[in-house]
Amino acid sequence: MPSSRREALRRLSEEIVVCKACPRLVAWREEVARVKRCAYRDWEYWGRPVPGFGDPDARLLIIGLAPGAHGANRTGRMFTGDDSGAWLVRALHRSGFASQPISEHRGDGLILRDAYITAIVRCVPPKNRPTAQEIANCRPFLQREITILGRVEVVVALGRIAFDGYLAALRGLGHSLPRLRFGHAVHYLLPDGLPQLLVSYHPSRQNTQTGRLTEAMLDDIFAQARALLDAKPTMSVE
Repeated sequence: MPSSRREALRRLSEEIVVCKACPRLVAWREEVARVKRCAYRDWEYWGRPVPGFGDPDARLLIIGLAPGAHGANRTGRMFTGDDSGAWLVRALHRSGFASQPISEHRGDGLILRDAYITAIVRCVPPKNRPTAQEIANCRPFLQREITILGRVEVVVALGRIAFDGYLAALRGLGHSLPRLRFGHAVHYLLPDGLPQLLVSYHPSRQNTQTGRLTEAMLDDIFAQARALLDAKPTMSVE
């Protein structure tokens, strides 16, 4: 089963990177990649949809909003090359889910341990605001990841859009869920044997530079995720 999960994720990634379902996002991601930021003028931007990445046998699933304009849209890997990625990966490293505290480019040697990172939307949206239709267009990709990643026991949703998008994906897969409220450090036990859900503010500059989210607060989220996983016996690999 581990090899089949890896192969299924590889095939899904191949589908994601060629998706052109949202004309507004296609135009924007390509414009950002063409114009570039001065600091990265020598980079060849990725400029395509960004697939998830990590351990195919992960017990922790981390869901963000979308690629950053000059982060994942430049580097081609989620939470890589920008401040949000730096904050997240430092926290993952401190909690033992990442092999190193930096996430700069696809060849930097980062390995996620027992964790997988994905997003609600796979293309960078203007002003980080995808439309409801764009979120819906991307939802099948997340649903397929949820299905493939069959060992997940804890999900961390980073931000309200990730929180709402994950719940919508579960409902679309046939799960009946109560109405849940977004809030930082909220912990939900979901029905149907679904993974436990932890909720966090997104490590965006808007949150980190204002002090709404501190490194200690983010560390607490992943310390709790670690504790929840450690409290359960490790499932055997099918």
